[in-house]
Amino acid sequence: MINRTVKNAVEALQGVKSGMTLMVGGFGLSGIPENSISELVKLGVENLTCISNNAGIDDFGLGLLLQGKQIKKMISSYVGENDEFERQMLSGELEVELIPQGTLAERCRAAQAGIPAFYTPAGYGTEVAEGKESRDFDGKPHILEHAFKADFAFVKAWKGDEAGNLIFKGTARNFNPVMCGAATITVAEVEELVPAGDLDPNQIHIPGIFVKRIFKGERYEKRIEQRTVRTRD
Repeated sequence: MINRTVKNAVEALQGVKSGMTLMVGGFGLSGIPENSISELVKLGVENLTCISNNAGIDDFGLGLLLQGKQIKKMISSYVGENDEFERQMLSGELEVELIPQGTLAERCRAAQAGIPAFYTPAGYGTEVAEGKESRDFDGKPHILEHAFKADFAFVKAWKGDEAGNLIFKGTARNFNPVMCGAATITVAEVEELVPAGDLDPNQIHIPGIFVKRIFKGERYEKRIEQRTVRTRD
């Protein structure tokens, strides 16, 4: 059994350099790799291209990297509630590639599965299709989308073992599972790290072969981006 455990985020991020392309899991503020992002901020790496559903908010998630002007380009499907993201995009300080959410997920999954490209009808006839090969299937136009290429993927799971097997909980099963194994190096941070063999094989969502480094994160926050409650009668 290969032990993929590293001590902490510092060790997990060894090899990360300025100019790299990073995949970052999570959806909104749910299931984001908080410890890895905090360490990226401390490292001071710059000119990053980040593939992620969105850029968090101003003081949380990838918003922390945006505040430090560490991100050169965002590849996302949602601008979200991040005022700094909006400001940098509108001022031209930040390159932004917006793509359909399903296409974003599938380009990650294709990279994970070793599929170089695929056809999808999403985005045909819009700016998304500009410069891309198109082809009809059953009389319906599709465009060719390529799998992502990234240097590192950072994901967050609820529980993992020393071999890198992962279990995701609740809404953290968003972009995290499809980013595992989709980059050269996948780093998984978990709320609970257990010895290999302790997890029920029937409950494992991602096998350890997709994960290169795993560590137990600290001080996870449970933030809610938009809280809506019913008015009391």
